[in-house]
Amino acid sequence: MTELTGARTLLSLVPKAAAKQSMKDFKSDQEVRWCPGCGDYAVLAAVQGFMPELGLAKENIVFVSGIGCSSRFPYYMNTYGMHSIHGRAPAIATGLATSRRDLSVWVVTGDGDALSIGGNHLIHALRRNVNLKILLFNNRIYGLTKGQYSPTSEIGKITKSTPMGSLDAPFNPVSLAIGAEASFVARTVDSDRKHLTEVLRAAADHQGTALVEIYQNCNIFNDGAFEVLKDHEQAQNAVIRLEQGQPIRFGTDNAKGVVRNAATGDLEVVTVTAENESRVLVHDASSASPTNAFALSRLADPDTLHQTPIGVFRDVARPVYDTLMAEQLETAMDRSGKGDLGALLSGNDTWTVVG
Repeated sequence: MTELTGARTLLSLVPKAAAKQSMKDFKSDQEVRWCPGCGDYAVLAAVQGFMPELGLAKENIVFVSGIGCSSRFPYYMNTYGMHSIHGRAPAIATGLATSRRDLSVWVVTGDGDALSIGGNHLIHALRRNVNLKILLFNNRIYGLTKGQYSPTSEIGKITKSTPMGSLDAPFNPVSLAIGAEASFVARTVDSDRKHLTEVLRAAADHQGTALVEIYQNCNIFNDGAFEVLKDHEQAQNAVIRLEQGQPIRFGTDNAKGVVRNAATGDLEVVTVTAENESRVLVHDASSASPTNAFALSRLADPDTLHQTPIGVFRDVARPVYDTLMAEQLETAMDRSGKGDLGALLSGNDTWTVVG
């Protein structure tokens, strides 16, 4: 019979520390091949520049991707990696993270890959709280297959597959993740290198599943989808930067703030005055209740993107699936001294048929 072994190894695995590294150490020898001007270049550069901060040897870092433009990512990282199958990257990464707890496992996916064929895999990874970091590139279009509408495309979107306009209500990835009980949820923008790096740093520090939605421009099939958030003048009044422990204010001279409507309970944006300043919400991503985080995720209008929060929406401590599983295996080993896989599969509900 096959024995269940290695439980103590699962509990004791420790990542290998690395000598001092630079961005260059994480660049592979592969030619980066995205369309000129694609937002993926900016995200790749930010990730490669951030990786040395982990302090891990390259062989202790893995990137797993699905299918889509963003899924070329593992080729360009000088780490271990796998270009897997459509929508299944979270499932494959789950197996890797739970069996090799010495690895830092990152999933790179797109709005189509993650939220269409991969929707179930994504939400179950989030609710389980596997120790994964999921980077969801959202360009609100199918880029690799040449411009069909995606699960995040706005209603009325004219594409090759919706010539009269999309009828589907779009997903809000941040709302979806919070609803799936994710313990860490954030949003950032491809062109904001400083903010993107700050969010990556927070995600890497988190124990459990961290989902980071990255607004990413597809300049071929959906150019300018996030222009209001990237244009300096418009962004002042459109981008709400969430900072832990700080009042949620934005706009020119921080003239606008987010308050809760006393009558409806909804969040709304107001011009801050001496009379209402005390009502401005103070951001707390670590709150046990996801109520405010979810309400903040709903502020962004999918058509105009005016008043769009970016930053960390939720960052709470929950038991990590990998650790819980290893502890169960350890308990089983302590009780019996060894595990018998054949006996486990047979259980008490099998019979021997004598013919």
